[in-house]
Amino acid sequence: MDTRVADLARRLEETGYLCDEELATVLFLSLEMSRPLLLEGEPGTGKTALAEAIAEAMDRPLIRLQCYEGIDATQALYDWDFPRQILHLRALEALSGSRPGDVEEAEKSLYDERFLLARPVLAALQQSPAVLLIDEVDRADDEFEAFLLEVLSTFQVTIPELGTVQAATPPTVVLTSNRTRELHDALKRRCLYHWIDHPGLEREIAIVRSRAPEVSATLAHQVVEVVQQLRSDTDLLKPPGVAETLDWARALHHLGTADLDVETAARTLGALVKYRDDAERVRAALDRMLAR
Repeated sequence: MDTRVADLARRLEETGYLCDEELATVLFLSLEMSRPLLLEGEPGTGKTALAEAIAEAMDRPLIRLQCYEGIDATQALYDWDFPRQILHLRALEALSGSRPGDVEEAEKSLYDERFLLARPVLAALQQSPAVLLIDEVDRADDEFEAFLLEVLSTFQVTIPELGTVQAATPPTVVLTSNRTRELHDALKRRCLYHWIDHPGLEREIAIVRSRAPEVSATLAHQVVEVVQQLRSDTDLLKPPGVAETLDWARALHHLGTADLDVETAARTLGALVKYRDDAERVRAALDRMLAR
């Protein structure tokens, strides 16, 4: 492994995020080339957590834009604080009376920067260097993708009333997608790409030991073994991600569990699976999975 890539992986590990060489390499290149990083993968594989770890490792603010169906540029860029503008206008009316030119000056003062509400994309440009997390971009529509493509190409936006805002240092941009739909090629070409899969047995045990050090090594190993079997052997509606593995391990630890058994596992499935049908499938398979 390149020493610079290894150093980046070590810095992430210090925050509790364990990544393999391939992910560390593509992240290093994203930082060096000032290119957005697009992470795709199943829910719960650590995409959002990576952006949080980057911000912590680089000591930069993390600014998150959560995408959803119907989101538009206004929710991403800025809005005006209308209640404060109205109060400002009433104060001016009380102080100024109705002298010539007062109306025009009052209108201009309404669009002062102090009344600007910066949304995540604009905030990231203003606070650079920062880490901008555009989470679950696959939930947004085509028009919003086109808007993101424009912003990520120039790292600047124009506010008609104030002018152009350009980042002095381009923010570190991480986009995540659960692949509920295909993103357009134009956006993908702008980014470096990495698919994050569920970790293997040893890496997931290491993650549990790192993120939940209070959980014993024996219990961590038992929990991860069951979760790994669930992902590969059971037809679940939503296989558990690493976040659910951690929740389950912590829940068992809080119950004082030293050795995982079928009864305790069945009683704590609410921390691991979130659908009734999945819970029934897991209960039916626990005897086999926990057999010694």
